[in-house]
Amino acid sequence: MEALLPLITQLIAGAVGGNVASAALKQVAVNAVARTIAGAIGGIGGGMLLTLVGGETQMTGLIADGIGGLIGGGILSTIVGAVAARAR
Repeated sequence: MEALLPLITQLIAGAVGGNVASAALKQVAVNAVARTIAGAIGGIGGGMLLTLVGGETQMTGLIADGIGGLIGGGILSTIVGAVAARAR
């Protein structure tokens, strides 16, 4: 369970970050399910990237996973929304 907790934190934070970023940018080209999935995937990537660059040395593990997930999910969801809007 210890190994899954960071992954679950990154997934949830990424999904939240993706939906918040899409709502803030008023992206309507992508539905809520796609935003949530893209955000969750971006959350995992963002959390892993923050861990690789040493983010956990500056903050607690779960906080770093959450922040990395929020940022990664927001970025990937924004990219997906921009690509989908461009394709229409």
